[in-house]
Amino acid sequence: MSAPGSAPAGAGERASRTAWIALAALTGINLLNYFDRYVVPAIQEQLRASPMHPSDEQLGALTSAFFYAYMVFSPIFGAYGNRGNRPRLLAAGVAVWSVATALGGFASSYGQLLSSRAVVGIGEAIYATIGPALLADYFPASMRGRVMAIFYAAMPVGAAAGLGLSGAIAVRYGWPHAFFVAGIPGIALAVGLLFVPEAKDRAAGESTVGVRGYLTLARNLPYVIIVLGLSAYTFGVGGTAAWLPSWLQRERGLSTQAAAIVTGAAIALAGGLGSIVGGWLGDRLLPRWRESYLWVSAVSTLVAAPLAWFAFTGPAPAYLVATFLAVFFLFFS
Repeated sequence: MSAPGSAPAGAGERASRTAWIALAALTGINLLNYFDRYVVPAIQEQLRASPMHPSDEQLGALTSAFFYAYMVFSPIFGAYGNRGNRPRLLAAGVAVWSVATALGGFASSYGQLLSSRAVVGIGEAIYATIGPALLADYFPASMRGRVMAIFYAAMPVGAAAGLGLSGAIAVRYGWPHAFFVAGIPGIALAVGLLFVPEAKDRAAGESTVGVRGYLTLARNLPYVIIVLGLSAYTFGVGGTAAWLPSWLQRERGLSTQAAAIVTGAAIALAGGLGSIVGGWLGDRLLPRWRESYLWVSAVSTLVAAPLAWFAFTGPAPAYLVATFLAVFFLFFS
């Protein structure tokens, strides 16, 4: 680790052409990853009016089932990813979540839909744990802030596409078709991942795989604090994203399509810009400040908190401006 004020490890290095191809491929699939996640929030009101007639608690459980499966399986795949062929593991994860998403369109009962969303969480746990690690081994340390900013810029764009397109499809063709459109393309992309090579400069991790490795991480106080902070961040952002379209329809009187467009535009434009600015700023400050990534994330989240509060309590149209600003700062992280 470089000393404060010194250039970070890897400064001046360049990435290979293969690394940039891998970044483009993994970023594109990450966009689809978040597209799949936001199908349910976009169509919740249609699901509520369907023969299933789920309650708000049951609608919330659809997202919770995804996150619980994601939480349980991420450590397992994170450990195994140190030893297996990572592109093939990623291909398996994309195939699993894509098939599970498409099967959600065939659900005739709430239990079937709940099960499909849980399986989506398993597939995405594979991708979310192994994909960033593979990218980190492709690029030098001095470029990783920008690389991860590009990779995670797919998050707001994919979420916006999932919200906007799924809402429009549900209104015109019915909610099952929203799952079909989200799931089927991923099967083809999973096949494409089989041709992505493993990184040559793979970080060593064999000695810390499994329970021993996680016990080592548990004794790393900065790591534990970061995980707790990200958990709190995800609790707030994830819950808001899951219910914002429904809230806009019920409390602000927007139509299904308008609510999806407002939410999607805020996440795509403000979130995408925030991701890029946050990654650039973290890299820019890193040579002078070793903790730049942590401080950029912390300060931007603190700035976003009062803006998010006003977004839910302020009058129209000021609440829309506050929503865009809150999303912009939240996505610095």
